[in-house]
Amino acid sequence: MRTHAKKYKNISMRLNKFIWVACLALVLAGCGAKKKVAETKPEEVQPAVPAWHTCLIQNARATVTRGGDRLSAQITMQTVRDSLAVISVMPMLGMEMLRIEATPVEVIVIDKLHAQYGRATYADINRKLTPSMNWDIMQQLCSAELPTGDQRARLVYQFGKETIELVIDYPPRQLDVPIRISHLPLTKYKKADISKWL
Repeated sequence: MRTHAKKYKNISMRLNKFIWVACLALVLAGCGAKKKVAETKPEEVQPAVPAWHTCLIQNARATVTRGGDRLSAQITMQTVRDSLAVISVMPMLGMEMLRIEATPVEVIVIDKLHAQYGRATYADINRKLTPSMNWDIMQQLCSAELPTGDQRARLVYQFGKETIELVIDYPPRQLDVPIRISHLPLTKYKKADISKWL
């Protein structure tokens, strides 16, 4: 029991340290997408031609690198086209500890481990981000439709003075399958001040 408790504490401490870095990497990922051979600039990314209504990607692997630190976690992405995208971050035992809800207007990050949440518009996010990002890029990230392909995405970008890299390994996606997603009630979570990151 002590071993499990110690392991959980270590994971909790690491998650607390990187929680906002991870969510920023996920919500801003499309901004620095590039391939080994050719780089696609965000302003060249065009909205995907409508071919599906819902998209489900389970058990993807996301790895965030910031300086010499690295955090890797299993994620699930559910998207209702042009409406809502939900990213569930599950670093241990398949439990959702971080939830990111994106709409065409804003992004809400819910840290379940510490019972807090933060929300920001794309204009807020883009204050320190060059070039800017938008809902179209976010939707492409969550449906494996970035120009980097539907198997692996490697994204590097600048946020303020920091360089953050995100690598996502995508399993096969499932299109037009029944999914039930909605906004999580925020009444039991404390609103966090994310102005120091934005």
